[in-house]
Amino acid sequence: MMRPGVSFSLPVTVVVSIITFVYCCTVFVFIHRWFGLMTSPGMINALVYTGISIMCVFNYAAAIFADPGLVPSTYMPDIEHSKVFIHEIKRKGGDLRYCQKCSHFKPPRAHHCRICKRCILRMDHHCVWINNCVGHANYKAFFVFVVYAVIACFYSLVLLVGSLNSDSRIDEQQRDSFRIIYVVSGLFLLPLSVALSVLLGWHIYLILQNKTTIEYHEGVRALCLAEKGGTVYQHPYDLRAYENLSSALGPNIFCWICPTTGHIGDGLHFQTSYDTIPAASK
Repeated sequence: MMRPGVSFSLPVTVVVSIITFVYCCTVFVFIHRWFGLMTSPGMINALVYTGISIMCVFNYAAAIFADPGLVPSTYMPDIEHSKVFIHEIKRKGGDLRYCQKCSHFKPPRAHHCRICKRCILRMDHHCVWINNCVGHANYKAFFVFVVYAVIACFYSLVLLVGSLNSDSRIDEQQRDSFRIIYVVSGLFLLPLSVALSVLLGWHIYLILQNKTTIEYHEGVRALCLAEKGGTVYQHPYDLRAYENLSSALGPNIFCWICPTTGHIGDGLHFQTSYDTIPAASK
């Protein structure tokens, strides 16, 4: 479902401009100078890089335009349901979590975004670079976009270095113009590769723990409080590693690099490590 109120965003425009610039430099300068676009290696590299770029842009658009997940106004926590082991409560007072601004109860893992001005299901964070929250319905698209962006950046860097070592014969004027392109491309690609790799590593860690960014920081506080109280804190949504991966990316491993969302459920209920308690006690 497309989110309402999509408007112009300068950060998104900057990202799209960088993607376009890097793609044009990679295909029409790096690949062309190293292999030649009309040669078999040149065409193969151009097609592969174009495919990666298309997937990158497609997932980026999906993360931008998809509604991250809106809490239904009619949502009510089912506190009497015997199979529900967890009801998230306020840290102060112990009451069920209620959003005064949206005037409804918050489902597990939902949080109010002060920028979007609404509660987001399984909210991870608000990302200025997609002008949208990263939440229940668009988290996978965001993650897969980062995966393809990292691959594209490193692929482009390899082609940049390779084309620099090529022995293309060009005149001095062309050499100066290419030098500018290489310097500007390098200034974009090097920090982008590092930053996106760190971001990818961070979200791989979160997925393996079945946590959001918000839950990670909340877990740090809960762990400190548990240690002071002499108890052990365990993240309730942390299943085994493969189950955590499947809950975020889907049960079919061949679809993990595609922005499919048929596996995510309604965003109001999530499997927890306590769901196996009745079966284990029998």
